[in-house]
Amino acid sequence: MVMGPAGAGKSTFCASLITHLQLNRRSCFYVNLDPAAESFEHTPDLDIRDLISVEDVMDELKLGPNGGLIYCFEFLMENLSFLEEGLNSVTEEYLIIFDMPGQIELYTHYPVLPALVNFLRSPGNLDIRLCAAYLLESTFVVDRAKYFAGSLSALSAMYMLGLPHLNILSKMDLVKDQIRKKDFKKFLVPDTMLIEEDPQEVAARKAGIDYQPPVESADPAEKDALMSGAGFKRLNNAVAQLLENFSMVHYHKLDCTDEESVGGILSYIDECIQWAEAQEPKEIPDEEYDDEE
Repeated sequence: MVMGPAGAGKSTFCASLITHLQLNRRSCFYVNLDPAAESFEHTPDLDIRDLISVEDVMDELKLGPNGGLIYCFEFLMENLSFLEEGLNSVTEEYLIIFDMPGQIELYTHYPVLPALVNFLRSPGNLDIRLCAAYLLESTFVVDRAKYFAGSLSALSAMYMLGLPHLNILSKMDLVKDQIRKKDFKKFLVPDTMLIEEDPQEVAARKAGIDYQPPVESADPAEKDALMSGAGFKRLNNAVAQLLENFSMVHYHKLDCTDEESVGGILSYIDECIQWAEAQEPKEIPDEEYDDEE
């Protein structure tokens, strides 16, 4: 199940993964579960829009985009025979790819997705071995607050779904000129030290600007603390400490323009779903990510 916030590159990853599977003569079955999707590089084998679409719901029930999507999933849960009939004939050698929508509330607190997961993996129903691939845009590492907020949403999805889980930093090709490859390794495991390395402070010091850190205060509601952002810094530190203490969120890097990168992610997916018992995940050598001396 390919999931994550809007704009994380889920459909692009699905397309790259399908292309990789086809080139390696491996069977796959593509399921679109985004009722608001508009176009695809590969035509879905099963499409929720054949059952219901956000556009129709918005027109008929006068709901907004988010409310329309929630209604579509509730309607799907009332018509699970749509999935059962479409997936019953799919045999074990097929890798089933579920392309999920980008509304973050589906992965954080709304109960419909756990119910869908239970149906798909239940032995009495389809008995599919599932894993979650949660994508987070790699450009988030430039903004520490976004990075830790995204990591917290990934942890929430892990806790809510209870599936074997891969956290993936996507769009690696977009950060090549923004951060050194050696420095990027620090973001594969969230660490409170990343909060202390404030890019704004570092940039100000390099430019010779007198940087004023946020005002620390016992009361984050005080005016000086609010205006300086001290309360937000304390919140970010608390989130970072939570992630570090439990050490559950770890990331893999993904560049959809790189065939070897897509193949590496696929090997971890195969391990999660036990597609081939003797197969080990494919590690890309570290030197490929290091700058030349």
